[in-house]
Amino acid sequence: MNFDFSQEQIQFADALRRWANQDYQFEQRKHIIQSASGTSDHAWAALTELGALALPVPEDQGGFNGSAVDMLVLMQELGRALVVEPYFATVFAAEFLKLAKAHFDILEQVATGQTKLAAALYEAQSRHEAYDIKTTFTPSADGYVLNGKKTVVIHGAQADHLIVSARAGGDQFAAKGIMLFLVDARSAGVNRRDYRTLDGMRAADISFEQVQLPAIALLGREDGGADLLDAALDYGTTLLCAEAVGIMEATIAATLEYLKTRQQFGVPIGKFQVLQHRMADMYMELEQARSMAMLAAVKQTSANTQERKRTVSAAKARVGQAARLIGQQAVQLHGGMGVTNELPVAHMFKRLTMIELSLGDTDHHLTRFIAQSDFVPA
Repeated sequence: MNFDFSQEQIQFADALRRWANQDYQFEQRKHIIQSASGTSDHAWAALTELGALALPVPEDQGGFNGSAVDMLVLMQELGRALVVEPYFATVFAAEFLKLAKAHFDILEQVATGQTKLAAALYEAQSRHEAYDIKTTFTPSADGYVLNGKKTVVIHGAQADHLIVSARAGGDQFAAKGIMLFLVDARSAGVNRRDYRTLDGMRAADISFEQVQLPAIALLGREDGGADLLDAALDYGTTLLCAEAVGIMEATIAATLEYLKTRQQFGVPIGKFQVLQHRMADMYMELEQARSMAMLAAVKQTSANTQERKRTVSAAKARVGQAARLIGQQAVQLHGGMGVTNELPVAHMFKRLTMIELSLGDTDHHLTRFIAQSDFVPA
């Protein structure tokens, strides 16, 4: 199989990198993080103009119908630049609408940058278990009534619409009974508490109190919520793996540059063989993670659901292990400066740590990998 990127993908990556190098440099990013909103309208407009918002949207809704591999190329570049805009939150939530084949008007607005989305899936008690849902809905004369709380919703306060998971009742951990809804974030009864996360992103705790939803707010079939949730989570996990690969590339490059310039005993510390061995270990971890991230992107179109789940979980686990090793080694090789906010490597380490914990950590995905029916112990 040919794993080379197409000429169009390479050109798109180059355009994103030129934009980041010119308009999203480290000092500019720090200014954005410290601003009241934690995001930049200018950067969002630039991403829209570059076609990043339209890339994953179907052609019928004004997009480019980009594949998961196309998105892998894009997410690597955004990861390399440590972009803190609500891009991932929006395209992840948009995947729910694409899979449900619903709310095409919202997808059109996503493609043109007019609308931001977020996925409110996890709760205080659920940790990494997306099926652990206490948020409930009840049928009403006009549709549904939503009640519950969601925590650490990435860019939840910046979103115009939310994808919310809920259940009608029954077993709190069961796949049966899960349904997904599109909720206008400005609806009466929706309350959001915005805050900054460790890695400079924004997140929100969101409560839903007697929120009235129309019947069209329901996404997919009434009995297909769990399948829709699984498929979208695998897509989002794949995007995070790609972002992590881009960050790890930038982390290794920054560390290598530091080893070439930092001197001890009259020579660059990169001359010391033990540090060269550690850099070699970091590079091997990166290449293994890159291969798994690409495989996960390819398997997004697999008709075999078990194969998709197995591959995505294997990729997330492998990427998580690599992210931890590369991040920790980079900080150590930078010495005490490696944990200060003045150096990009500290921000890279924080973002890698958050990615490892997002949409299921390494242990969660190892457990999910083993739980697949076709798993054969060595």
